[in-house]
Amino acid sequence: MSISEDIKALVIARLDTLSPNRKISIGNYGEFTKEEIIQHIKKGDSVGNKMIEIEMEFLCAIKEGLI
Repeated sequence: MSISEDIKALVIARLDTLSPNRKISIGNYGEFTKEEIIQHIKKGDSVGNKMIEIEMEFLCAIKEGLI
């Protein structure tokens, strides 16, 4: 799956609004700090891609009025 740099930047910008102490749990991948997640997104690995998928599903649900 090829993820555009604009989408990565959007998700990183949303993560940047979180407190630095905030932990994020991503299913079976474990628990991460926001900085760890941002690094995974920049690397384009499976953890980063999963976070992008989760954020995009959330934003689409908001757009469609589901949330």
